[in-house]
Amino acid sequence: MMDACVIVTWRCPFHCKMCSIWRHPSVAAEEFAPSVLEKLPRMNAVNITGGEPFEREDLEDIVRILAPRSRRIVFSTNGWYTERIVAMARRFPQAGFRISLEGLAETNDALRGMPGGFERGMETLRQLQELGCKDVGVAMTLSGTNQDDLLPLYRLAREKGWEFATAAAHNSFYFHKQDNVIANGAGVASALDGLVGCMLAENSPKSWARAYFNAGLKGYVLGRPRPLPCRAGSSNFFIDPAANVLPCNGMAEAMVMGNLAEAASFEEIWESDRAREVRAAVAACSRNCWMMGTASPAIKSHPMQVGAWILKEQCGRLFGSPRKGGDSLEKEGSE
Repeated sequence: MMDACVIVTWRCPFHCKMCSIWRHPSVAAEEFAPSVLEKLPRMNAVNITGGEPFEREDLEDIVRILAPRSRRIVFSTNGWYTERIVAMARRFPQAGFRISLEGLAETNDALRGMPGGFERGMETLRQLQELGCKDVGVAMTLSGTNQDDLLPLYRLAREKGWEFATAAAHNSFYFHKQDNVIANGAGVASALDGLVGCMLAENSPKSWARAYFNAGLKGYVLGRPRPLPCRAGSSNFFIDPAANVLPCNGMAEAMVMGNLAEAASFEEIWESDRAREVRAAVAACSRNCWMMGTASPAIKSHPMQVGAWILKEQCGRLFGSPRKGGDSLEKEGSE
């Protein structure tokens, strides 16, 4: 089964520096109707995102349709609409929630352009945890100015019992950005190397897999090839607010495979000549993106390669060999 990312809106109240979605909001009346999603197949996991997904007044209707079609649903949100988020968690207690925080209070609020955003996000996390939600966490995007907050925020999240996800600033049609530059690549890579070490030291195979992802993220920041091939549009897909089906959100221009509202079925799109053309474009893509939406399916599809890396790193850690971190993925990605 495939993973999916459903972008329900381009509307967002935050003014993030590394993302300009907020400058290009969608019109509520032109966003897809929830019923369109009834055409979707059974999926492994669905990420509901935006913009800010809790801008949609009919978000519960969307989740009602997606829930029986997916083993797991996770919301990516800025955490601003605490009451709406907690109400959703009450209705769908098995759902996951990732609150975007770009560092501690001062750093986060400066980067996300919303005074009080950190405290609101923390309050949302607190209420979700108090409610008994099991799948709650923080998501942080590294942009070259916030890497000093990476480990402090990670430790804070772990102390609270929250999950912790990472990304790096990308340029693409999705973010409406082509000028993101991680100026302090060495500093960001060093911070990620520290995070990889912390994750490998945890007694959790899940954390070890995340260490692999973050080692790959370090490689991306340093301009290295992906450690695993991209199968966007084959192992996963995206749906935008206009119901366009896309392979990913990392390309310079949107590669539309078809429109779910116009097609008779999802299969009509997925098995079309246009979909094959898009997959060929993905295979030839040289952007080397390393984002969770496309990296996660790749990691799951290569358990032996990921397991070998983890074993090598853990042996090095136990027997005192210097840990290479993301450097150990460079050779793998070029093979």
